[in-house]
Amino acid sequence: MSPDISTRRLVIQSAIGLGIIFVLLFGAPGTIAWPEGWLYMLIQFGSSIFMVAWLKKYNPELLKVRVDVRKRVTKPWDRAILILVFATCVPLFILPGLDAVRYQWSHVPLLLKIIGFIGLILSSGLIFWVVRTNPYSSAAVEIQEDRGHKVITTGPYEYVRHPMYVGAILGFFSIPLALGSVFTFIPAIILTALIVTRTHLEDKTLEHELEGYTAYEETVRYRLIPGVW
Repeated sequence: MSPDISTRRLVIQSAIGLGIIFVLLFGAPGTIAWPEGWLYMLIQFGSSIFMVAWLKKYNPELLKVRVDVRKRVTKPWDRAILILVFATCVPLFILPGLDAVRYQWSHVPLLLKIIGFIGLILSSGLIFWVVRTNPYSSAAVEIQEDRGHKVITTGPYEYVRHPMYVGAILGFFSIPLALGSVFTFIPAIILTALIVTRTHLEDKTLEHELEGYTAYEETVRYRLIPGVW
């Protein structure tokens, strides 16, 4: 597999993704006069560009794997879960503007908003740590035999078996706090349930298809939360 991927393609795909989030986020309140929304976009833009730039320089092969995720999703249950995740992300980004800005259905204190933004930064940091540690961290559930896929046991994988999902869930629950919308916890909870389901199914896949994973499970017992699950 060629690791080459054009900068133009990366720019276009990143612009489309961030553009969709921007439209959902600021279209719902009908105004761009929303400091929390802009701060969220700054964090989202900065973390996305930084990770893409790092991957392009240090691990272009993994970058290609992650960019080509639609082609790599082969398991029907994984495809169904990802469709539901993308669908649920729509209200995740629409509700904050409707709630916190346009209709003000709920209120989140400033301290909790600050905690939410800290959570977003920690989420981005953890996800980058995973990508930097695991050269097989595809966005699809797959065994990358063509790349010599093996079990990763270092970095965040010393503590839980699916640290990428921990970062994602932290991000889901940080968004309602940071953007000041209690009602946005509804899609955040749904997304977490979908991720937990995917974690369980991915574990079963890795047990059956990835050599050494069962032994790794005996060493790192917990999937997402040490001491819990």
